[in-house]
Amino acid sequence: MPESADRREQDVVAVILEDHRTMEELFRRMRSVEDDRAGALREFSALLIAHGEAEESEVYGALKRFRNVDDEEVEHGVEEHEEGNEALLALLEVDEVGSEEWDSKLEDLVRAVSHHLDEEERTILNGARENVPDERRAELGAAFLKERERQLESDCGSIENVRAVVKR
Repeated sequence: MPESADRREQDVVAVILEDHRTMEELFRRMRSVEDDRAGALREFSALLIAHGEAEESEVYGALKRFRNVDDEEVEHGVEEHEEGNEALLALLEVDEVGSEEWDSKLEDLVRAVSHHLDEEERTILNGARENVPDERRAELGAAFLKERERQLESDCGSIENVRAVVKR
């Protein structure tokens, strides 16, 4: 594979956007009575935690070093991760999948995470596209993917781990 194609696949903006689309698909599955809602929640929980931890440890700090990438938006992104993690924990703690309480907590989660995805795409990711060189975005993408994979392998979406992340 040519180096430029490999770089595009690793572009941190592209890999983050791919995760965002996967999260939206998992929301659809969690809402569908015809789907394995509990399975979709397990997948979502792991992805949300791995994604957020990888962004915070490998991407956000690096982006703050670039001119015209808004530091306040990056810090706000961390706050929104916390809100999403809290909403995730509230849903994970509901005993009966598909109950009225479950559906209500799911909608709280959808609202918190969808708001964050939209804001991050319009501010942080557009700032990265415009101001961070391709080569650096590829390096950040590789670091993001490596950390995300490490998180996923550690069962980061378990309720015990989500509780620990929320309590930090």
